[in-house]
Amino acid sequence: MDLKKNDIIELNIDGYTAEGSGVGRYGGLAVFVPLAARGDRLRVKILKTAKTHAFGKPEEILVPSPDRVEPDCAQFARCGGCVFRHIGYGAELRAKEQRVRDALERIGGFRGIAMEPIVGADEPDHYRNKAQLPIGEAPDGGVSLGFFAARSHRMIPCESCNLQPPVFAAAMEAFRQWANRSGETVYSERTGKGKLRHLYLRQARATGEVMVCAVVNGGGLRGEDELAQTLRRNVPGLKSVIINSNRENTNVVLGKKCRTVWGADTISDRLCGLEFRISPLSFYQVNRDQAERLYALAGKYAALTGSETLLDLYCGTGTIGLSMAKNAGRVIGVEEVRPAVEDAEKNAQINGIRNAEFLCADAAQAAGMLKSRGILPDVVVLDPPRKGCTPGLIETVAAMAPRRVVYVSCDPATLARDLKLFAEKGYPPQKVAPVDMFPRTPHVETVVLMSRVKD
Repeated sequence: MDLKKNDIIELNIDGYTAEGSGVGRYGGLAVFVPLAARGDRLRVKILKTAKTHAFGKPEEILVPSPDRVEPDCAQFARCGGCVFRHIGYGAELRAKEQRVRDALERIGGFRGIAMEPIVGADEPDHYRNKAQLPIGEAPDGGVSLGFFAARSHRMIPCESCNLQPPVFAAAMEAFRQWANRSGETVYSERTGKGKLRHLYLRQARATGEVMVCAVVNGGGLRGEDELAQTLRRNVPGLKSVIINSNRENTNVVLGKKCRTVWGADTISDRLCGLEFRISPLSFYQVNRDQAERLYALAGKYAALTGSETLLDLYCGTGTIGLSMAKNAGRVIGVEEVRPAVEDAEKNAQINGIRNAEFLCADAAQAAGMLKSRGILPDVVVLDPPRKGCTPGLIETVAAMAPRRVVYVSCDPATLARDLKLFAEKGYPPQKVAPVDMFPRTPHVETVVLMSRVKD
């Protein structure tokens, strides 16, 4: 039977896609269904078909999965930020672990690879230390805050989010009340007019310090002092109130210019025993507690003894390399984003770390340059973006002949592809450990140890 749009079918869900939708088989076609759970039997309405797959939506749960739980968020089905709030956390961890294993086997061609149990979060809610909240106009003409629905710029109003700390809800409400009194207008993407674009919030989990940043289409706001006072009265731990100017017609949230209205320019957090100062423009791991566990695993795999040269490629603001510096003879971080390199240098200085240096360069070019200078690392740490490493970088790293390579990945598919190339260069994977950095979302991090096979 050929499927067509608007058909109603019964479907058993037996797995998940990389985006967290349920997947089942019907007449040889894979059918993808959001908000489904492995073990469900559903009545599904077909929305779109292709030669090898189809997309549907659940019309009725005929037999619920034993993994199902009642979602604890009224916006869950509309917001798109979470995809696993309808199943228990244990089931979510099993799904993510299986996703990594499937990628390694199907894409990388690895069989029987040693995989450690996934590192789950002690607290799968309230972990996000950063929020970027679009500002919209409510039906009554007032100001509303929320999130964009998945794959759209349609705003879903939200007073609080279970992924964020409760203090963010207090900041949102205080800002909303001030905005309704201020007379400032809401920015329109269609016309490019209006002032209020985003409310950007950060919290340092270890210290409790909070930053509130208003992103505006202009240089400032009317009543900035009143805004600061309103926030001070209502936001526990408030350390900083900042205006960020973004006059560009762009989807990028933050502009390049920040001005402190009240308090400090930065907030401070502690990670792996180190202090990090965070500005609105600084990169910092969204889940601080799980980042500590991720870095601890990477450090264990690096197995530094105090004398090694560690090369940290795609180092960002230096957090991974700096967390390992006390066990290394020398740390060289490489990052192509200049502000991130400047932050890394500041972080090293703040923590009195003198055996770390940072280069602003493309990872592949920097690795080749270091090799030409005779600098051959004992251990290489890779933490690339979602697209993974280039074949050229993998070839250069292998040519440097480090004893170990530690790969920190945010995408199992590109990880598996890259591991296959590393294995061909004499660096097969030895250990693999998934880490759930972003509970309730489809994302999963993975740490991999590769050791050089000697000729």
